Amino acid sequence: MNRFWSEYPHIERELENVTNIMKVNIKSRESEFTKAISPLVDAGGKMLRPAFLLLAGKFGEYDPEKMQNLAATIEMMHTATLVHDDIVDESKLRRGVETIQSKYGKEYAVYIGDFLFCQCFIMLSEYNYSPENLKNISKAISKICMGEIVQYNLRYSKNTSVRKYLKIISGKTAALFAISLYTGANEAGCDEKISKLLGKIGYHIGMAFQIMDDILDYSGNASKLGKSAQRDLISGYYTLPLLYAIGEDKENKIGDILDNSSLSEADVKELVLLVDEYKGMERARELADKYTKKAFDSIDKLPECESKKIIRDITDKLLNRNF
Repeated sequence: MNRFWSEYPHIERELENVTNIMKVNIKSRESEFTKAISPLVDAGGKMLRPAFLLLAGKFGEYDPEKMQNLAATIEMMHTATLVHDDIVDESKLRRGVETIQSKYGKEYAVYIGDFLFCQCFIMLSEYNYSPENLKNISKAISKICMGEIVQYNLRYSKNTSVRKYLKIISGKTAALFAISLYTGANEAGCDEKISKLLGKIGYHIGMAFQIMDDILDYSGNASKLGKSAQRDLISGYYTLPLLYAIGEDKENKIGDILDNSSLSEADVKELVLLVDEYKGMERARELADKYTKKAFDSIDKLPECESKKIIRDITDKLLNRNF
């Protein structure tokens, strides 16, 4: 497992249980299926969403078995979206291992992603979860899908507004962070005020987290400069640093390059330099900082307990990264 949570051994142990629950629920008589999906589950990631759900649950009456199953369901949903994302992006690697679509083909990856979504609903049926929370989780998944659809519809659009970009990432990233924290608290019997406050924290963390990831695409070290950005640019996905830079580019230098039928490596490097010249990254950082401040301001309003301290520490670790 990723060592991101090593400073919090009790959370790390619970996340190991979450991973084991996922492993149980992906077992199949079809050995090739289990062989295909197991490496992705074993590789794990930071497990942010299930961890936030567990931490939120500790503000109320915490039932480990029930909460860990719910956390596993949330992570399974996230994994299913990653499998499908890799198909769209034609990604070769995910969490350091070869993607399912790369190794087994797109058709197989579609089936696996669909299977994972179906398993999520089976897992949710195994405990007496609140019908309202089941509805909210379904809405969050719908929002994620709609974010992807809006992003796809806006491919190659140099006139994409910052507002549209924020709508996209609120679905793609922030929605699952928000529902993880809200649902964890609500299922643990927290009052609506605390549950909504935790949901708001998740939303602000998710927004800042995605903006910062998009900034890092344009600010990597020399060996990886523009690699992630190149994939997005070639696919026509224009993220916040580029959108801000386009707004300041009165000579249309960026537009002229983007109008090329195919972008070369030199084109991408030039775009990265222009994004920096027109302060695209700087302005994006300012917006990420605003969401970060909102997250911390909301965290400060939470009742004092160990979970509050951990959420604050992890948020600081995630959002105050060095660019």
